[in-house]
Amino acid sequence: MDSNLTKYKTISNFARTKIVATVGPACRTPEVLAELIIAGVDVFRLNMAHGTREDHELAITNIRKVADELQVPVGILVDLAGPKIRLGKLLNEPINLVDDEVVRFVRGTESKAPDELTCLYEPMIDEVSVGDAIVLADGIARLTVTGKTADELTCVVVDGGTVRSRQGVNLPATSLSVPALGEKDIGKAVWAAGQNVDFVSLSFVSKADDINQLKSLLASNNSHALAIAKIEKAEALENLEAIVKASNGIMVARGDLGVEIAIEKTPGAQKRIIKCCLQHRKPVIVATQMLESMHTSKTPTRAEVTDVANAILDGADACMLSGETAIGQYPVNAVKMMNNIALETEESFRGSSSQVTAHDGNQGWDVFDAVIFGSAQIARRVNAEMVVVFNTSSTAALMKSKQRDYIPVLCVTDDPKSYRRMCLFWGVIPTLSEIPITEVFIRTYVDDWTKKYTDFASGTPFVIVTDIEVLKGIHDSVLVATTT
Repeated sequence: MDSNLTKYKTISNFARTKIVATVGPACRTPEVLAELIIAGVDVFRLNMAHGTREDHELAITNIRKVADELQVPVGILVDLAGPKIRLGKLLNEPINLVDDEVVRFVRGTESKAPDELTCLYEPMIDEVSVGDAIVLADGIARLTVTGKTADELTCVVVDGGTVRSRQGVNLPATSLSVPALGEKDIGKAVWAAGQNVDFVSLSFVSKADDINQLKSLLASNNSHALAIAKIEKAEALENLEAIVKASNGIMVARGDLGVEIAIEKTPGAQKRIIKCCLQHRKPVIVATQMLESMHTSKTPTRAEVTDVANAILDGADACMLSGETAIGQYPVNAVKMMNNIALETEESFRGSSSQVTAHDGNQGWDVFDAVIFGSAQIARRVNAEMVVVFNTSSTAALMKSKQRDYIPVLCVTDDPKSYRRMCLFWGVIPTLSEIPITEVFIRTYVDDWTKKYTDFASGTPFVIVTDIEVLKGIHDSVLVATTT
């Protein structure tokens, strides 16, 4: 396959919103991974809560092999499980909790009576207080603590439901001592650094220091992976701006977030998180149940389509598929559907002014900020078909991405790490140059690229942005040119 943009075919088929797909039994073979990439996947997620290290290493090998064969950039995100609290083993499997029923949490990992529950998080009884809520199985059942002794919590069932051993336990009102980056996750992060992955996400972040610890750990293991903070706790929302500033990106993890806070507050929280990321120029992924029905259906519900579209309209850089691609019956259909929703939704950006929100009127701009912003204004004025950014790092690509312009943005780099990193940036077509970027290279590259990958007519205007010294003593330039 001879195209480093095989999946795009033409610029008109390029969805600006990036797609993150979770790898699992349904899609880990090279054949299916190739189909998913061609359908529109930009980043593959490896969920460390499931599968063995051997499974994940095989997936990385297959992803890199297929991406090289297709000659496309594909990022890999390792998603650390974090301190997920789970029920212990039940005496009977499953149990049906009934409204107003009284049950007890006792110490240990196995229940010895029908009304007993246990938790694999040993300090739970010490840290939970009377009046706190305990949510089981991602919201299927909800309890309130009415009594406490040294070794037991008495609880009343507020919302009943059927639960099973090892399902999740959420403690939304409880401040926990367990660190976001525990011993198991440290080992997996070190492994991820050794695998040269592009992104590492940390679950249950509650403060900026959590993500700073991950960044330090990655750096000490010679990893250039971007550290992504997953927002899924009420504490994280309280510390949102500090977390966004500290992180390299954010994931709106709506599964646990919708349990930790009132479910009706989740849409507003999503909008607030995305807005904060736009202001601070950080990529943001919206995740969980986006096309949930496509586990078993070839088509999604109308509500799911609207959900994906609204995330894009809110300003998400990427939308994520979880079980839809990992264990679903129709992984390729799910990716194609998400790509089609993105293409249709992005039409509303056509002709609109830049949506850049990284600065307010009281903040100073550095030179390259102004150059990037000005390139969008110039491109619209001259009816440019494309903006081309030449930059060794991915910084300029991220700055341009946050403008949310409809005009396609081609970002050329000679750094393989930046090349894959840009897979998460909205509206950016990453392109890798095998030779260093110079002023001579810039003058010939765009013509060669447009002839190969677009149907632009001769004389089509495009805008070039670069921090390379095009003329002696002049850098941070905006140039207008036309195709030959």
